[in-house]
Amino acid sequence: MPAEIELKLALDRAAVRRAAMIARHPAVLAVRAGRLRTARVQSTYYDTPECALEHAGVALRLRRDGRRWLQTVKGPPLDNASGALHAHDEHEWRLAKRGLDVTLLGNTPWHKLFAKLQKRDDLVPLFVTDVVRRSVALKFPEGTTATLAIDVGTIRSRRPAGRRVPIAEIEIEIGDGSAGPAYALAQSLLDDWPLSIATASKAARGYALARGEPDGWSDALRAEPVEFAPDGAAGEALCAIARGCIRQIAGNAPGLVADSDPEWVHQMRIGTRRLRSCLSLIKRIAGAQRVDPLVNEIRWLAALLGTARDWDVLATDTLPPLAAALAQDPAAAGLARLRRSIGGHRVAARMAARDAVRSPRFQRLLLSIGAFCAEPGFGAQDPPVESARTFAAKLLTHRHARVLERGTALESGTAEERHAVRIAAKKLRYAAEFFSPPNPRKRNRAYLKALARLQDGLGEWQDAVTAMRLTAGLARKSDDVTVGAVRGWAAAHTEALRPDIARAWQKFVAAKPFWGRW
Repeated sequence: MPAEIELKLALDRAAVRRAAMIARHPAVLAVRAGRLRTARVQSTYYDTPECALEHAGVALRLRRDGRRWLQTVKGPPLDNASGALHAHDEHEWRLAKRGLDVTLLGNTPWHKLFAKLQKRDDLVPLFVTDVVRRSVALKFPEGTTATLAIDVGTIRSRRPAGRRVPIAEIEIEIGDGSAGPAYALAQSLLDDWPLSIATASKAARGYALARGEPDGWSDALRAEPVEFAPDGAAGEALCAIARGCIRQIAGNAPGLVADSDPEWVHQMRIGTRRLRSCLSLIKRIAGAQRVDPLVNEIRWLAALLGTARDWDVLATDTLPPLAAALAQDPAAAGLARLRRSIGGHRVAARMAARDAVRSPRFQRLLLSIGAFCAEPGFGAQDPPVESARTFAAKLLTHRHARVLERGTALESGTAEERHAVRIAAKKLRYAAEFFSPPNPRKRNRAYLKALARLQDGLGEWQDAVTAMRLTAGLARKSDDVTVGAVRGWAAAHTEALRPDIARAWQKFVAAKPFWGRW
């Protein structure tokens, strides 16, 4: 099945008027393999009024490219898509005249879907992309071919009419070869141009426009199961997992920058933690010299997200029950001052996280990890041939045993020992989610549920500890009574969590590992 694989970058609006100059960038000129072509490209996207194609992950468009008419069908994103890299199955035909040829739709893997829709609803135009496209063929020294396209224009809705958003993006569509050279070219362009990862396709943006949703984001993106062959190489599975982590990080970037919902920070932070955990496993294959620089950059991002998340949790989850508990306490006045101070620190932490996500450093981090994953075997000279099934069984057995060993400290251990249990449980949970199939069996679900319940209980305990640390740093010297009250509340809260954590621990101990029957 033909596949379209391309790297997409968004160009800052301030640089749109100079977009044509990108084709004369030294990194482009060095691999240019043809003349620059300029054409007006208009694409009309069709669907049912209920958007049945979109719900199936399919896009249908009719395009006028200069004097040519092209009909294209694209399928759902492929597993090798991540961040800037978009990958879809694609079927395209040149038409003799304007107008959809519905007979061609029967020649695609989605022929049953199209046949059903034609019986039920007419396909109607929903939105149009209208751009001036400057494109040029590329050929890289190692043999990879590609096409660079610079698109500037608009997306406008047809149903309802009148809505529009601008387009200013760069596509590097890979022909024959690997994605590695495209990533290298994107990083070179990032040195001199205000670019960012484009996670939303033109079709996705068009559908959002038609529904009146924000451009480029809607809901925070959670971690999703990743498919891989259990009997395939462990490195291939880890590559698929790392790409899934990149999708979660990059997919939450637009909302984090534009919206105030704390869930964007939360989900991006989870993505960075999962990626660090995945890279610690990849390190066994690629070595510390390749992986450690990437991990250091992730730590930079994770630190900013962690600070923002701590203030969010304190303000939205911890402070309300704390304020209710201390409403009649002499500390209430001091707590009101703390609330105002917490609000200021929360805003500052969110702005720092937004600045980081807007920065070239963040874009370079995503491109660097994407390029790393594009290298066969992560660039290792002699990558191991161990299967994903065997690798996962060894890893999960080891991490499960570590949690059981450290869990003995839950009943009477120190705060540091409990924290060590939480970290061990978190690492086990990430690994178990990484290697659990997309449609898990009952035993998988039971184990993951028990593990999640344990980690959530320990996380709530950690939130109380964090509350003590943050509020103690904010209180005035005259607010010793407030600090004392917060410490008293936190101590009582952590003590109240003991029975819940104990029950969660017993359920985890009783849960049967699933990887023995994978």
